[in-house]
Amino acid sequence: MAKNPKRIKAQRSGHIAEWVACGWLMMKGYRLIARRYKTKRGEIDLIMRRGRTLVFIEVKARRRHDDAAYSIHSTNQQRVMRAAEWFIQAHPLYQHCDFRFDAVLISCYYLPHHLRHAFSYS
Repeated sequence: MAKNPKRIKAQRSGHIAEWVACGWLMMKGYRLIARRYKTKRGEIDLIMRRGRTLVFIEVKARRRHDDAAYSIHSTNQQRVMRAAEWFIQAHPLYQHCDFRFDAVLISCYYLPHHLRHAFSYS
């Protein structure tokens, strides 16, 4: 069964956005722990660490930063939080770390926008 060309293009642009976000954060001193971490409970685009803080990152690419920010809805947040719980349980090495949930917004012709504490664990 052939994949939908629009779906392939969306996946490709999503992968590129993740690499751009990863590079941007690495330049800010973050270290990559995992990329596209998938579990049965959810998925995390990037997991990075800076000092004692483990950061679970949702990457969104849209034409405008505002559109990207608005596309991070509660379903995305829950998916990331469930996967983060799974990651922490599966990797005891990181259980001592502080953690937070960030977002990186990617838009054409603009630098990436890093939103620290984009959403919180409730």
